[in-house]
Amino acid sequence: MSQIRLLMVDDHEIVRAGLRMLLQAQPDIEIVAEADNGRDAVAKARELQPDIVLMDISLPDLDGFEATQQIKRAFPKTAVLALTMHESDEYFFKMLQAGASGYVPKKAAPTDLVTAIRTVHEGGVFLYPALAKSLVRDFMGRAAETDAREALDGLTEREQEVLKLIADGSTNQEIADKLTISVKTVERHRANIMGKLNLHSRTELVKYAIRKGLIDVEG
Repeated sequence: MSQIRLLMVDDHEIVRAGLRMLLQAQPDIEIVAEADNGRDAVAKARELQPDIVLMDISLPDLDGFEATQQIKRAFPKTAVLALTMHESDEYFFKMLQAGASGYVPKKAAPTDLVTAIRTVHEGGVFLYPALAKSLVRDFMGRAAETDAREALDGLTEREQEVLKLIADGSTNQEIADKLTISVKTVERHRANIMGKLNLHSRTELVKYAIRKGLIDVEG
């Protein structure tokens, strides 16, 4: 079991204490540092280069949006998972645009948070079901004006299969196993997909797959 090195960012000590108790009980999660403001979060991310930054949004000095952008610019492989009291569409979309790989409200069950951490560590995207509906509404609302252009994207049948599995959160190895192809072939298909669609991240692929009806979002 690979160890997940996590930087925990929240400006409330009592929240961090509760998270610490939950996450330290997980055998595959190691809290390498904590930060109580955005600037310290960026500094510690630069110093420690954790696998995941568990990021609050309302932070002193530098908010979670800007901190996420700075961390992702410096360390694209570091995943950022938002854990916040905010459940509005505005905050949800801004964190995704900043580069977050997932969004979990603080009212979520502890098991949802642990699942989210493991999902983004494997390269997946975790969208809390109630908030994922907002993503569907937003992108389905734009479908009419974009479908004509996107109908010409030219994905092959195999590329559509790979795209669906990527959007479902499967790793390259899992996709290779399911389709009985090599990991290198999966990587080549993924590069072709992103090139044809002019997309640059797994989050953008998920949005595209939802809009095209390749995956369903329930909850």
